[in-house]
Amino acid sequence: MSRWSLYTWTRDGRSLRRALPTLTILAALLTTSAGVAAGAAGAVERDVLGSGGLTQIELSSFEGDTSVRPLTTSALRDAAHVPGVRRVVADYPSVLYAEEDGTYDLAGHTLTPGDDLPLVKGRLPAASAGLGREEVVLPAAAQGTDFAPLLGRTVAFGYTKATGAASGTTAVIRLKVTALYDPAWQADGPDVAYLSEDTAALLAAARAGLTPEIFRAREGAQSAVVLVGHQRQVAAATESLQGEGFSASPVSDRVRNLPGLFGVADLAMRVGVLVLAVGAVALGAVRAADSTRARVGQFAVLRILGSGRAELRRILLSEALLSGGTAGVVGVLVGTGASVASAGPLSDLLGLPITATGALPGPAWAAAALLLPAAGLAAGTLLGSREALRRDPYLTARAHA
Repeated sequence: MSRWSLYTWTRDGRSLRRALPTLTILAALLTTSAGVAAGAAGAVERDVLGSGGLTQIELSSFEGDTSVRPLTTSALRDAAHVPGVRRVVADYPSVLYAEEDGTYDLAGHTLTPGDDLPLVKGRLPAASAGLGREEVVLPAAAQGTDFAPLLGRTVAFGYTKATGAASGTTAVIRLKVTALYDPAWQADGPDVAYLSEDTAALLAAARAGLTPEIFRAREGAQSAVVLVGHQRQVAAATESLQGEGFSASPVSDRVRNLPGLFGVADLAMRVGVLVLAVGAVALGAVRAADSTRARVGQFAVLRILGSGRAELRRILLSEALLSGGTAGVVGVLVGTGASVASAGPLSDLLGLPITATGALPGPAWAAAALLLPAAGLAAGTLLGSREALRRDPYLTARAHA
């Protein structure tokens, strides 16, 4: 890189320095998207897949869809007999509401092995044991009620027990509050009370006016989590379950394709690489053509003084590398700062803790944001400067005299 290139880049407003702001913004956007996606993916890998999601399959029951097998007692028994399956836990949605103190009503769900609750107080039993029939896990607070004083106590909850086609009565169930979780966790929606499978089925059956046995055999569960022995058995077990009519999908596939911000950021960083590369080339071609036309008299004098076309191209390429390199460095620094700053809001959005270091963009994406501006601008410069450098220097100098 010649001193002349550095001089023209810093002092001449017509140099390729004009491409710096646009390329910096593109590099920053790419880096930010990569950091956001890395933070979300890392949180999912650590808190969802790392807790057993790699060995789990989710079964769903779609109401009214005859092509999907309902999750009745017999169906769940068949799923449990699929090779590689160790355990099947079904979810029966229900409702618990305040019986003694408060005015809350909580959605009830089975605590499945796929629920890695962020506890704030208390302790969960081992995954193999599950919750007891008379135990419940509540959010730390919901609908204006603080459940912290109830931890470790046996509390009376109300639930609906149908007595006819359109009538019902209130029944009471007493459950021990064994743990409290962060209310920001809303994988099953807000204000959820987690129960054992048997208790959840009891409440759901009472609401339908049936015994738990008949409800399980006739209506079935809304969903279920299937645990297999090893990650390598997931694909075969999923295929077998789908072959038997179940709507089955690996949990790892579901969480790795999360909708919302994670999905948008993942798509944005892939599109961003293409936009940054194409944008840098196009911007280089346009800016180089404009720059050489604006400085054609200056270049003509250099040609007359002995500088060849190759040397003039080196000047422009040096300016392109300075502009692209600066844009890449500044863009990566700004984008990294933005992605790290978004770790807190992203944690609240996903309900998963994301650290500042977890929100750093991956090395490959950071390298792309760092190098593509310079490479693209240099390629565009070679294309955009050809016409102006072909002009006769004497005629050009005379015209600009």
